[in-house]
Amino acid sequence: MVAVSIASGRKVKDAKSFATGGKSGAWMVCGAILGTLVGGQSTIGTAQLAFSFGLSAWWFTIGAALGSLLLGLVYARSLRHSGCSTLMEVVRKEYGIRAEAVGSILFLVGIFISITSQLLSSTALITSFVDMPTLVALLVGGVLIALLVIFGGIRSAGASGIVKLVLLYVSSLSAGIIVWRIAGGWSGLQHSVGEVYASSQVAKMNGIGDLEGLHHRYGSLMARGPLKDIGGCLSLLLGVVCTQTYAQAIWSARSTAAARRGAVLCSALIPIIGGACTLVGIYMRGHYVTVAEAEAMREAGEALPDGVGVIANSLQAFPAFIIAEMPAWLGGVALGTLLVNVLGSGSGLVLGASTIIARDVLHCGARNNGNDGNNNSCNGSGQRLRALSELAVMRLSIVVILLLGVVAAHFMREAFLNDLGFLSLGLRAAALLLPLSFALWLPGRFGTRAVICSMLVGTLTMLLAGLLGLQPDPMYYGLAASAGVLFFSKVASPAGTEVG
Repeated sequence: MVAVSIASGRKVKDAKSFATGGKSGAWMVCGAILGTLVGGQSTIGTAQLAFSFGLSAWWFTIGAALGSLLLGLVYARSLRHSGCSTLMEVVRKEYGIRAEAVGSILFLVGIFISITSQLLSSTALITSFVDMPTLVALLVGGVLIALLVIFGGIRSAGASGIVKLVLLYVSSLSAGIIVWRIAGGWSGLQHSVGEVYASSQVAKMNGIGDLEGLHHRYGSLMARGPLKDIGGCLSLLLGVVCTQTYAQAIWSARSTAAARRGAVLCSALIPIIGGACTLVGIYMRGHYVTVAEAEAMREAGEALPDGVGVIANSLQAFPAFIIAEMPAWLGGVALGTLLVNVLGSGSGLVLGASTIIARDVLHCGARNNGNDGNNNSCNGSGQRLRALSELAVMRLSIVVILLLGVVAAHFMREAFLNDLGFLSLGLRAAALLLPLSFALWLPGRFGTRAVICSMLVGTLTMLLAGLLGLQPDPMYYGLAASAGVLFFSKVASPAGTEVG
């Protein structure tokens, strides 16, 4: 993967080719999107969720696929015709520098959370087959992520994404086929899950009351409730549209048609990987209990059923399946693929964050100092900073972001990966979805102050809803608050002028 990155980097001569390429075909676009979108949560996280909730775990990759489809069919043409190279530039062109600055900061917070999540995923994998301290594993993961993207930028993300796609399909489909064969199909999976839940302690700890509830839990796409599961899908769908890395893949295409084909191709491939990982999670539920469940069974005087093993926690479902059930040579490929999968996703996210820093945050400061008198133009994106080239700033930003991510991951190592992922995607959508959409399709409707308030209120409302544990999903509250602010501003100032 590093070799692919360096080879791709030989064609990078400036910041534009590093960030957006400009000559990618459909497969390169697909690779750039899939290489970041299908990370640790789409594989390890999906198997983990399936371990506890069965088929409803599939919503994560279904939502990612729908987001890719929406990006390609609805947003690709408008983004490419905007004349910009970052989502925040689109915001600045319509609403000005202040809106760009606020949006960039909020957006970076969301991406940084995802980067931290990928670092934690890489650490979990590294420490599973190499005995080393957690902090050292975090540093190793950070270095590997940097090597995957720092040389070739978006070209590296696309090329490595294609390699990753092949490896993911070999590993995930092999795992799915093995599950189907050794379990004896869907009926065999259901039967094995029922045997594990015959333990009253396991059933009690997971909130299973009867056989009907068990079948609904593992056989329904809405096991956690329609609003909850669809809300999670919505977070993925809208979060993809509002993520810089995926927009960069669209801008990297040689044409709008190539961008659309790449996004549509990605949307067709992602659910297959998610389906295979879901089967793995359900199989593991029928053959393993967690350490906590095993301890509860021992305290209650219950014995483990024959053939049932113990894993540390549900996050180990996929790695444990690889080690226990796959042939050694194929298991080695699969474990390596999971690691590359996590690292590739992290590298794409870091690339998006570095582009925002170089082209939005730092250039915004330069314009405020008088270097660019046109606040509503995207022409400033091609300027060089006085001391360092934009390309050098982007590469330096990658290093700094990863160092900060290592520190954050070290203090957040007990956090749930899925919680971090949904929070990250939701924050991006709450801050950017409506301002971005109006800027592309309905310009001139809202002023700078209204948009800034919408971004801030939407983000803070979503965070508050998450902290209070409001149901069904914080995303609904964040988007509603953002839309409410824009609606109020329009009612208070119908002509679109600033109030006060």
